[in-house]
Amino acid sequence: MYPRVQEIPYSDPVDLFAKVKDRVGAILLDSALTTVAWGRYSYIAFDPWRIMRSTADDPLTLEQLRLEYEQYSLDTYADFPPFQGGMAGYFSYEFGATLEVIPRAPNDDLAVPDFMVGFYDVVVAFDHERRQAWIFSSGLPSGHPNVAEDRLKEVKDLLLDDNIHPWEVPFQSGNLYSPFDSHSYPPLVQKVIDYIYAGDIYQANLTRRYQTHYSGDPFNLYRRLRERNPAPFAAYLNDENHVIASASPERFLKLTHGLVETKPIKGTARRDLGDPDRDHQLATDLRNSEKDCAENLMIVDLMRNDLSRVCLPGSVEVPKLLDVETYATVHHLVSTVTGRLDHHKTALDLLASTFPGGSITGAPKIRAMEIIADLEPTCRGVYCGSIGFIGFDGAMDLNIAIRTFVLTDDILTFQVGGGIVADSDPVAEYEETLTKAEGMKKALNR
Repeated sequence: MYPRVQEIPYSDPVDLFAKVKDRVGAILLDSALTTVAWGRYSYIAFDPWRIMRSTADDPLTLEQLRLEYEQYSLDTYADFPPFQGGMAGYFSYEFGATLEVIPRAPNDDLAVPDFMVGFYDVVVAFDHERRQAWIFSSGLPSGHPNVAEDRLKEVKDLLLDDNIHPWEVPFQSGNLYSPFDSHSYPPLVQKVIDYIYAGDIYQANLTRRYQTHYSGDPFNLYRRLRERNPAPFAAYLNDENHVIASASPERFLKLTHGLVETKPIKGTARRDLGDPDRDHQLATDLRNSEKDCAENLMIVDLMRNDLSRVCLPGSVEVPKLLDVETYATVHHLVSTVTGRLDHHKTALDLLASTFPGGSITGAPKIRAMEIIADLEPTCRGVYCGSIGFIGFDGAMDLNIAIRTFVLTDDILTFQVGGGIVADSDPVAEYEETLTKAEGMKKALNR
């Protein structure tokens, strides 16, 4: 069964999404950095016919999600954006604790679900390279052609109605607070280094949280984040008790026609926007840094191992190793790992074998996550989890949810961190968190 499809005028996805941003389950998967090949597509989905959440009061398993997902299938059109109907939402970092026997941090103050996914019959897709946009409507869960046509017209009329002007309240936030500062964070880094020298791990990704009070429209914050820190895997999601605004530069998993791709980021350097020569030198120094290259290579090996669990033997490769990618406030060291998914495996099998991404855990993964749960006082929630889609045709594209605001009631939080290895300098690691937080802070400052 193919969805109904109709082209609509190409425009900025943010302007259309603003009309539905307050609906529970509304999601924008936003390639806000369209100058790179992997920032080609954006998507809008809202009004899902079902939302599945795994919470402390109502825990759900991956198998329960799989049973629901596998009730539906959809053929999709080639040469169009790959998401034309399916599931979209997030998997929190703690979702990993449901896949392996791993402890959680002692304090779950945000109470973010382990996962939240909506089932969407209508998707609005944007191709920024071709500068075209379409509405896809499947008519699911019934799949009846008349339902598909009616839903397509309904969404088209809503989004293209020039009389709808979203009402927005200016966004304001208070002073940022972090329980770990220049005095308390370096000792935690040293504890990770001690674990490394004791032989427990090779690397662990240690993070720290910022928190503040806020008022106003979270979507205004997302607009500012998008302007100051454009990223190819950005997202905005309105959940029941949380709003997520992400400007992630990192792809976790892409699956298209059986081909798997992951692009782990490990290694970060600040930018010098006032001095182009110095900025170029900082990027060169990052590429030549033994410490950052070693950090990246460890995670490449971890991701190769994770992919080999579900990919065809001999198909896992590393076509790009230690590339430097440049963003608004930082340079990143990025590698690309690919594989061919085993014909008997699905997107959810791939997710289960790799989640959470190695770039935000460390290696070996399980022991690193145990140490993270011991050293970090609060659950990470959406941060370091994944946001994206899993189509009813089996395609998937998920980010690593870094550079991500989580808004709960009147509390805003975000976290920053980095990979700790044997030759890490605790003070330098703290300074790296300041570099990574710079784009987030700029979004909060008017």
